Amino acid sequence: MSLYTDYLTEIETRKAEGLHPKPIDDGALVAELIAQIEDTGNQYRDDSLQFFIYNTLPGTTSAAGVKAAFLKKIILGDAKVDEITPAFAFELLSHMKGGPSVEVLLDLALNQDGEIAQQAAEVLKTQVFLYEADMDRLAKAHAEGSAIAKDILESYAKAEFFTKLPDIDEEIELVTYIAAEGDISTDLLSPGNQAHSRSDRELHGKCMISEAAQKEIEALKLQHPGKRVMLIAEKGTMGVGSSRMSGVNNVALWTGKPTSPYVPFVNFAPVVAGTNGISPIFLTTVGVTGGIGLDLKNWVKKVDADGKPILNNDGNPVLEQKYSVATGTVLKIDTKAMKLTDEDGKELVDVSSAFTPQKVEFMKAGSSYAIVFGKKLQTFAAETLGVEPTPVFAPSKEVSVEGQGLTAVEKIFNKNALGTTPGKTLHAGSDVRVKVNIVGSQDTTGLMTSQELEAMAATVISPTVDGAYQSGCHTASVWDKKAEANIPRLMKFMNDFGLITARDPKGEYHAMTDVIHKVLNDITVDDWDIIIGGDSHTRMSKGVAFGADSGTVALALATGEATMPIPESVKVTFKGKMADYMDFRDVVHATQLQMLEQFGDNVFQGRVIEVHIGTLLADQAFTFTDWTAEMKAKASICISNDETLIGSLELAKSRIQVMIDKGMDNAAQTLQGLIDKADKRIAEIRSGEKPALTPDASAKYFAEVVVDLDKIDEPMIADPDVNNADASRRYTHDTIRPVSYYGGEKKVDLGFVGSCMVHKGDMKIVAQMLKNLEKANGKVEFKAPLVVAAPTYNIIDELKAEGDWEILQKYSGFEFDDMFPKTQARKEYENILYLERPGCNLCMGNQEKAAKGDTVLATSTRLFQGRVVEDSTEKKGESLLASTPVVVLSAILGRTPNADEYKSAVDGINLTKFAPPTATPETTRSVHF
Repeated sequence: MSLYTDYLTEIETRKAEGLHPKPIDDGALVAELIAQIEDTGNQYRDDSLQFFIYNTLPGTTSAAGVKAAFLKKIILGDAKVDEITPAFAFELLSHMKGGPSVEVLLDLALNQDGEIAQQAAEVLKTQVFLYEADMDRLAKAHAEGSAIAKDILESYAKAEFFTKLPDIDEEIELVTYIAAEGDISTDLLSPGNQAHSRSDRELHGKCMISEAAQKEIEALKLQHPGKRVMLIAEKGTMGVGSSRMSGVNNVALWTGKPTSPYVPFVNFAPVVAGTNGISPIFLTTVGVTGGIGLDLKNWVKKVDADGKPILNNDGNPVLEQKYSVATGTVLKIDTKAMKLTDEDGKELVDVSSAFTPQKVEFMKAGSSYAIVFGKKLQTFAAETLGVEPTPVFAPSKEVSVEGQGLTAVEKIFNKNALGTTPGKTLHAGSDVRVKVNIVGSQDTTGLMTSQELEAMAATVISPTVDGAYQSGCHTASVWDKKAEANIPRLMKFMNDFGLITARDPKGEYHAMTDVIHKVLNDITVDDWDIIIGGDSHTRMSKGVAFGADSGTVALALATGEATMPIPESVKVTFKGKMADYMDFRDVVHATQLQMLEQFGDNVFQGRVIEVHIGTLLADQAFTFTDWTAEMKAKASICISNDETLIGSLELAKSRIQVMIDKGMDNAAQTLQGLIDKADKRIAEIRSGEKPALTPDASAKYFAEVVVDLDKIDEPMIADPDVNNADASRRYTHDTIRPVSYYGGEKKVDLGFVGSCMVHKGDMKIVAQMLKNLEKANGKVEFKAPLVVAAPTYNIIDELKAEGDWEILQKYSGFEFDDMFPKTQARKEYENILYLERPGCNLCMGNQEKAAKGDTVLATSTRLFQGRVVEDSTEKKGESLLASTPVVVLSAILGRTPNADEYKSAVDGINLTKFAPPTATPETTRSVHF
């Protein structure tokens, strides 16, 4: 059997599933294709030729290397293929993006004479994915007097790779498709339980929304040739929950345009929209593909004569339709006037925010990172030639308000800004290139990030990145065949690229399935850092962190940079005193509730929340910053006290040292470098040279929210409100209810303590409650299953040292075993305590799930439809979110507790406490540490 016959077998298997041949990334298979192409009598020649031309992946895949080398032979006349002329070979090279193809083009341009060199130069002028080695070759050739090199550099200095591209259409015709009513989670576009297939774009595309929806979209395309299908979140926000590059890829696959005729299943330019616009992190992902994201504003709040919103019987604002976007409606975008119009040209809404000069550049270039690389290439060429780069790209917007202080996020962006006017202080609204300090890649998007890195021809991490980590947490629960096939391959790629990896490709250290956000929170060792991570919960309690798509993560890894506007901020402070029986998680939920009560609208959406919780260590503060993803904030910053920050950094150092002791550091000693950086930051704080980050007193905020702790007198639950008559109010994170709302009667089918929202203190709370309940009742009996997953191994080690793990073991009916991990997801649960492996577990929903139709009470962050629990034919599944003590007690009772039951159960237990920074805390270190 050859690789080719194996490929044919795979093709037949895929054909039975309604799929085309899988794109080829294996150089050895391409070598077989070439041998069959050169053998003119070979029975497989015609198909091999088609696979070689149209089905071989570009970039730095081994397949691309073999393909580029053969195309070079054709151009030089060392090989002859009637169907691939030298001119066609050059065209194929031009679609291969970089890496081996650029190396071949440079060989031909710099080492050949006459027409071949000139043709290679003309193709090179269209390429942007050049790296240091490629640029060094051009600079060296120019220094040696090469006219061809000078010609190429002059083209780059003028950015002809961009200016010669066609402008975007002045008018874009659309036909609407309502994907759902209410907020649309990216789970609808790319379900978490299909994460294993994301790198197989055609296969993964089949999971978008539903098969019926896909047929409806195809029908719309047939009915409206030449028009682009716009996917809409009616009465909601599009793309909440996560960045989910796979979601944008799926939308582009069904509604976008092919990027290249020679690269299958890679489309660009999708159009998405929402009544309330696009979630900030998802909008970034749309830009990666050169797409358009529109804020429709097609439903508005009905107001009375005094201008106040009219409320319905449920207390929700009554909405009235400004204009219809029902499925099949034909609309137009006037890209010059930046207006959305009806079919006849009547203006419906201003869409200028979707057509800023920078976003239009992304659309013209087909992606945001083509612009990033293009700018870098132009700067290099101009410097090499000793000339000024031709003004081509939209200048960075620099907003500076004289006399106005800086918010915390403005301070961080000013410190890390690249290429801005020297000495100029920038405020919100500025567009900035910034240095990225820490980068995180998680395992269900990591395969896509590796593909993006290959596509942009990157081979090694940028030396300016302080630390980067590849996790294994999203696939930690079940070591099944899908994980066994994907994860080792991912870990090897990322380890070779220069990341610290959860699994050692050589198997020399024990696999660490710690939740990625917890690891990133530990390896962030400076409150002035910028962090980019491939997950919406990249929300550190040190520095400012942005959840991002796999492409933006790849770009940050390859270049050490990101480009974005400086966001506006909302200031959150606290007053009053927490009741002794309340947990900090209740404060987090109450913040959302009180914000909505104070402002009516969600002032957090799309902005940075600067929260003054400086008396909490980073682990506990993360409970707040993590939840800000559900508040629809763009990011969050924890304003910390000096001594508390020092305590957090010391804790981070100890955990990084554990990673070093396990053998996880690399040749570059990345982890040791982070400890050194933490020591430097601690010394700055202690000496007074540079205290903990704080905003200026004269900083300007979009809004200021004051949370009254005195008002929080019972546990708070975030409810998906699955039966709300208004579909747009379901599955949001805005319905926050006190536990008394349920009257101690709501049945709970399963409890889950885990995810990135819990810390060591939560694990100790579980142990303390079990001890107390046994003491009070003589035994502990669960009336519903309780799944407990510690977020990290180091927390388990600390619990073992302090005696708490022994208590949890005593009451558990199942304990994970790393020597024999589960190979199948659990589908049925007994009424016992399950001690699961560290990782995301139920929160991710791609492996473990509750039984269909269950009511789940969880400490996690996700309450979207189908995420933690799917609907049954009889009942809607629902995931309610609450504090650890509420979840534990509910599993024991089999229902939600009443307030008295709750207070009795937590009496004497060390809950996660919080006092506003204005008060003097009893200690800077919580009892949980």
